[in-house]
Amino acid sequence: MTTTTTMRSVPLGLPPGVTQGNVQQQRRLCSSFGRRRRRTSFHHPKKRISFSIGATTETTETSSFSSSKTEEEAWNEDDIDNIAFVDLAKEESTAISNKSGAGATMAAPDWMTQLNRLWGGASEIPVADAKLDDITGLLGGGLFQPLFKWMKEAGPVYLLPTGPITSYVVISDPACVKHVLFNYGSKYIKGTIAEAGEFLFGKGVALQELEPWKMRRKAVAPALHRAYVEAMVDRTFGQCANKMVETMEKTNGGKSINIESKFSQAALDIIGISVFNYDFNALETAAPVIQATYTALKEVETRSMDLLPTWRLPEEFLRAVSPRQKAAQDAVVIIRDVTTRLVEECKKMVEEEEKVGGAEAWARDYLNESNPSVLRYLIAAREEVSSTQLRDDLLSLLVAGHETTASVLTWGTYELLKPENAEQLRILRQELDEVLGTKPYPDFNDLMKMPYLERCFHEAMRLYPQPPVYTRRAVVEDELPLNGLTIPRNQDILVSIFNLHRDPKNWGESSLEFEPMRFGPLNRGQPSELNTEYRYVPFSAGPRRCPGDKFAVLEGVAIWATMLRRLDLSLVEGHKVEMTSGATIHTRNGLLCDVTVREMRTVNDDDKMDWDGLRPTKTKPGDEKYWLPERAAAGGGKCPVPH
Repeated sequence: MTTTTTMRSVPLGLPPGVTQGNVQQQRRLCSSFGRRRRRTSFHHPKKRISFSIGATTETTETSSFSSSKTEEEAWNEDDIDNIAFVDLAKEESTAISNKSGAGATMAAPDWMTQLNRLWGGASEIPVADAKLDDITGLLGGGLFQPLFKWMKEAGPVYLLPTGPITSYVVISDPACVKHVLFNYGSKYIKGTIAEAGEFLFGKGVALQELEPWKMRRKAVAPALHRAYVEAMVDRTFGQCANKMVETMEKTNGGKSINIESKFSQAALDIIGISVFNYDFNALETAAPVIQATYTALKEVETRSMDLLPTWRLPEEFLRAVSPRQKAAQDAVVIIRDVTTRLVEECKKMVEEEEKVGGAEAWARDYLNESNPSVLRYLIAAREEVSSTQLRDDLLSLLVAGHETTASVLTWGTYELLKPENAEQLRILRQELDEVLGTKPYPDFNDLMKMPYLERCFHEAMRLYPQPPVYTRRAVVEDELPLNGLTIPRNQDILVSIFNLHRDPKNWGESSLEFEPMRFGPLNRGQPSELNTEYRYVPFSAGPRRCPGDKFAVLEGVAIWATMLRRLDLSLVEGHKVEMTSGATIHTRNGLLCDVTVREMRTVNDDDKMDWDGLRPTKTKPGDEKYWLPERAAAGGGKCPVPH
């Protein structure tokens, strides 16, 4: 016999099992744990609030309410008694579930949303209907996945309660994304991620805010200029890619290979040589810094979303009681030891050059040196910064640089090897054969002749953006350019690039398909945030736009061109590929592939492809409206890039 229980709202919207006394107790406990959050109350008459405990859902209209609480107590690192709130929350959750019957789920818009709004007031922003099953499904996974589910239900801007007094506004509307990213400094800062990531990045350029960030970016960005990146393609990218493929060729038809690991190793070697003038030799020897990077980034992501920021407790205490925190701290030690040693070695090298009068000349034209690197550029520029500051700046490039590119390559390869994408892989290999012939790896000029290859990389970044989510925090009350929605001061925000890039409203019904030609004919160029009207934002936008975008794209396509030109790969049958995250999108169990050597060949002129006539095959009629705008084309309207 099945019993159905219909739960009705009570005056304050509290579900059965959560009493006013419970609320007051939770308020007291939460105030000690509270990070800076929204403190401005909304007033919205007759806001509709849904309760869904058990099998039946009933919606009622309630009057608006707001909290008189205007300021939260500062975190007290010495007060660890408040950890009791964890047990209290578990007890309340269990009590509600027991009262609701077996198999019942508890939704965020029930007890969590009501406590949240009791604290901060009602909002006109739609609320995510986040069930407990959604949350428990995150264990070992990534938040970016349910964010997409909730977007389809609540729209491109919605409120995600993460606790009785904490919440995020999740944004994926193109106009709102542009607004938030471009108003960095005046209306928004990085917020949560900057706080959660300081244990790893220190005072580095990646997470610094406002004036300190401006100073560090001004110092670092010039080292990544176009001439430097072009030089690195010819000196480093192709050679490291060639080394990776040579190690894979040795398994010809033998044991399966985890391609994700190979990409991480190759990307680390490229970053090491290009940034530090140091060869990690990760493709041939164990590189502990790779696992350390993943562990540390996973901790950054976890901290940024923690309901209770216990990571603000003293490090010594956390190390003693939490294996996860100990592992994260050990990982940071490994990464910092490596970067500190490289900074000191490079300083000694430059000091030796100064003794013979060569450092100043090298600083003016460092690309003519046999071993240019970002680190040597910064040291030879004689900027008045400490070794620790240099370490933190370059640690940002090391950690963010190799992780992001390797992740894009992993998921792009996964897409190309799917049976339904066989035509896209065939076209890509046709381009590689036409341009490279029997060359083992490309140089910069070769890469400039392969626009379809770069389109594939951009399409991989569209489907699997790295990172999938940006965080921001409002420093003033602000109105979004969507239905007059208001963001209160101190509200934390998640800019979901994953949602933005996959929303059918932005890309049509084929938004989840891998289609490199969705951006239109090749003579329309490559996509960016500007020519897609902010439907595509893989490198952020505005003041905090990534200065290493050219480096990342050319690094990725150089590795891909070398591998796909010389190897045939196939996904291992029965191997389950799932997404998880550690700041970037990873596979849960690696990407296992069988590998055989592919014969390199040249293509006769008669067999070359009509690249001007290439069109998408997976989009729907009318999807031309999503193409990049036309631009002046060279050669009488033909594709301006020679094949």
